[in-house]
Parts: sequence; structure tokens; C-alpha cells
Amino acid sequence: MSDVMSYLAIALAFAVIALDLLAIISVFKSDRTVGSKALWALGIALFPILGLVFWLIVGLRRKH
Repeated sequence: MSDVMSYLAIALAFAVIALDLLAIISVFKSDRTVGSKALWALGIALFPILGLVFWLIVGLRRKH
């Protein structure tokens, strides 16, 4: 793997981590129950990309 590809992979990993953290913060700011918040946060943490996409599609539809 070339140096440029390595840097792009690292940048992508940091972007995913940053977006996941923002999504988890958004989960805990929502008006959901504590159990629901915990499950959403766990799902986002265990499945970083799929959890983030699912939260953006399904989770944010509900008003905070």
C-alpha cells in the first residue's frame, strides 16, 4: 500500500470515528428512554458505518 493510500485510510477512519461520536452525542441528547439510548449507542459503537447510517435514516426522523 502506498503512503497516499495509507494516509487516506487513516483520514477515513478518523472521519468515521468523529461522525460516530457525533451520532452518539445526538442519541444522548434525544428524548428517547435510557434503554433506547443505550441500545442506539451500542449499535453505533459495534457497527460504526451501518449504525451511523441507520441512525441518520431512522433515528433522526423522530423529533428530539
